[in-house]
Amino acid sequence: MISRRNIRVKVMQSLYTIDSMGNDLKPAEAVRLLRKQVDQSRQLFVYLIYFLSEVARYAEKDSLKKASKHLPSHEDLNINTKIVGNELLWKIVEAQSYINACNETKPQLMIDEELLKRTYQALVASEEYIDYINIQSRDKKGEKDILEFIFTNLMLPNESFISDVEEHFINWDDDAEMMNVLMLNFLQKPGAYNFDEFVSKEKWDFAKGLLETTLEKKEVSMELLKPKLKNWDADRIASLDLIIIEMGISEFLFFDTIPTRVTINEYIDLAKDYSTPQSGQFINGILDNIHKELTAEGKINKKTFKNSTL
Repeated sequence: MISRRNIRVKVMQSLYTIDSMGNDLKPAEAVRLLRKQVDQSRQLFVYLIYFLSEVARYAEKDSLKKASKHLPSHEDLNINTKIVGNELLWKIVEAQSYINACNETKPQLMIDEELLKRTYQALVASEEYIDYINIQSRDKKGEKDILEFIFTNLMLPNESFISDVEEHFINWDDDAEMMNVLMLNFLQKPGAYNFDEFVSKEKWDFAKGLLETTLEKKEVSMELLKPKLKNWDADRIASLDLIIIEMGISEFLFFDTIPTRVTINEYIDLAKDYSTPQSGQFINGILDNIHKELTAEGKINKKTFKNSTL
């Protein structure tokens, strides 16, 4: 379900945590930490989908509540519940792997009913929702767009919602960007997602291997890196930048199915997104320099696969 870029982020975050702890973890403990990071991301993703679906389904609660008033008005008796029948929504909530994930993580126990109600009220008041319910027919784009609107315009910019998420998930700051991409991709093709396999075996093997190799080959990486720093002291470089460089070197030398250009581009992007404003350019220069040196010495040996996505 999650991409190789997401995997690199999780490994990077795990290595940063390990570095903050003084690199005292044993290999098995490091892998357990990585697994915990991945599991937390899965729980967060399930919660976001659950909250989104509950906002859409709140129209039914609202309709029943207002119709049961002692003296309901005409408006109370005619709440538009089109969104409750949203075809994409039901494709999501009836998927067995999603049901399994909800049974396991129990997002319903974390939901704030008042926050849910306010989010639904903001939805009902929006022009996008009014346009949606005024169209009697259903089409795939319209069904997707209204759910995407709830997530992008009503959940993410809502400080109360973000505070609520942060209260339950300490990994929100680290995972916010990944969750945004995951959700938008998910709404495009929910049927392609299997919550029972948030990380495929192939990608877990890659994650575990990248974590273990980066830790094991740290001295090798530093031997290659230190001559490239010139007047820089390694201790003065952002610790996250060092981790990103070490991961890149590990991929150069020990992951023979990943093209070197893919490695360099991936870690430049990670540096830009997660480290300092200057880190992207710094990482680019260092990794490119090390890549040229290793290539000249014949130490990089990559397999070539046609149409490879690795």
